Formats: sequence, structure tokens, C-alpha cells
Amino acid sequence: MSDGPLIVQSDKTLLLDIDHPLSTDCRRAIAPFAELEKSPEHIHTYRLTNLGLWNARAAGHDAEQVIDTLLKYSRYAVPHSLLLDIAETMGRYGRLRLESHPVHGLILISTDAAVLQEVMRAKKVAPLLGARIDNETVAVHPSQRGHLKQALLRLGWPAEDFAGYVDGQAHAISLKEDGWKLREYQRLAAEGFWHGGSGVVVLPCGAGKTLVGAAAMAHAQATTLILVTNTVAARQWRS
Repeated sequence: MSDGPLIVQSDKTLLLDIDHPLSTDCRRAIAPFAELEKSPEHIHTYRLTNLGLWNARAAGHDAEQVIDTLLKYSRYAVPHSLLLDIAETMGRYGRLRLESHPVHGLILISTDAAVLQEVMRAKKVAPLLGARIDNETVAVHPSQRGHLKQALLRLGWPAEDFAGYVDGQAHAISLKEDGWKLREYQRLAAEGFWHGGSGVVVLPCGAGKTLVGAAAMAHAQATTLILVTNTVAARQWRS
């Protein structure tokens, strides 16, 4: 127990004392896995959710890092049951994987046969699966890919998607870094987008999402469809 800025509660609520000298460091440390719910003047409220923990795992953070962060900044003893829950929840990520097989096409694979058996018995998942290939593998129809990922997420077994997509037409693209270069976080965002062949990048306004998109295009070296929300954004891409 220390005089930290964070109060960790058993209901997965995190209370951050903004007036504490370590509040900024703590806020940055918990940002990858905790979701901000309320931010009044003195105490900010965060919450640990399964989705937030799985997103952190997908970004390369493991349960040990999350637990160490909570222990480091917590003002009081962290409930042991919460630590066990974090480890169990994050341990579920990656037990199932979507991959592309040269013979069977899209497949769902797990090195834990019991987990695969559990999801195959689930009423919301079973109709989305094809034939059982072996103890660790089951076929998946390509049209059910998104629906299956959503169903597995709701079931509590998020699947890592390594199946990728059909390659687009080759097109030589490069970044013209004349007097500028990508910031480190932009480079990491572009690399993270490509983890497993696809991804999502979320950045605040003004952080350079367009540049991250351009970097992803340069990595793809293929014709790219760019969808924008308005004409202003379209002109930004043109310029």
C-alpha cells in the first residue's frame, strides 16, 4: 500500500485523484486498458471492462503489465479477486484464431480443444461454423467472418484474426518525407493497423490520422479505397 493517486475498487472502478503529483503518469499508464467514464474537477472515474482488457492484449499489453500498473499506482491494497479476474479475462484472448488455410479456406483454430468444443456448442456460434476438420480446427464460411467474431466476443472468447484479406491490385506508393517524418506514435499506429493483416486506429483530432492512413497505404503497396465522412475530408486527402 502506498500514497498513490489511484483507488482500485472490487467492482472494477478506478478513481484517479487528479490533484496527486503522479496523476498524469498514472493516467497515461492506465489509458491502454481502462475506459474513462466521468471526468469532474478532482476525481476521474475509469472502469475496467472485458473489451478494454482484450483491446489492451491485442495492442501487446499482457495481464502482468496491467496488474503491475494497478499495484504501482494504487493508494490502497488492490482486491485479490480483481487481480485474478484480470488475469483470467486477458488469458482468454488469443485462445481462438481465425486463419486462412490453403485447402479449407477460412478456419477457426484453437490449441485448446476444450475451448473449441465449448464455442461449437454455443447456440449463437454453432450456425456460423462449418465442418469440423480436426480436434483443433473447424471451417468457417467467409461470409460469416464478422458475425462469428461478434458472437465469440459476446461469448467471452475473442478471436485473433490472422486471416487477412484478398490482395488488391499492386500500386507503387511511397511517402514523400521532404522536410518532415512520421512521429513515433504515428509509425506505431500504422504498424499496429497491419498486425494480422488488418486493424483499426483510433487517434484524437489533430493527431495525424490521415498521415497514418497514408503510411498504411505505402505499406500495402496496393490500390486503396478511401472512405470519408464529408467533402472537407475528401479534399484533405486530395491535397
